[in-house]
Amino acid sequence: MYALQGAGGLMGGLPILIIMFGMMYLLLILPQQRKQKKWQQMLNDLKTGDRVTTTGGMRGVIIALRDDAIHLRVPPDNLRIEVVKSAVQAVTRPDEVKS
Repeated sequence: MYALQGAGGLMGGLPILIIMFGMMYLLLILPQQRKQKKWQQMLNDLKTGDRVTTTGGMRGVIIALRDDAIHLRVPPDNLRIEVVKSAVQAVTRPDEVKS
């Protein structure tokens, strides 16, 4: 008699576990995947002349593109530095730049 109640309790908890996994997927995994795809698309769309900000906080203008790296011109002394593409955090559009 007790064994039957234990099996019924397991089957009763299974839908709750499925619902919890579904909610975790919708709230955590799916938004992260969308963010990753958007960031990857931004990296693929980089071109010379774009103003970028790196994860280290440096801002500069792209002057050359390589397979896995970019060359930036960084003010105020117009230094030329090489940074891996994955270090680019954001592209600053011309309408976002404050004079």
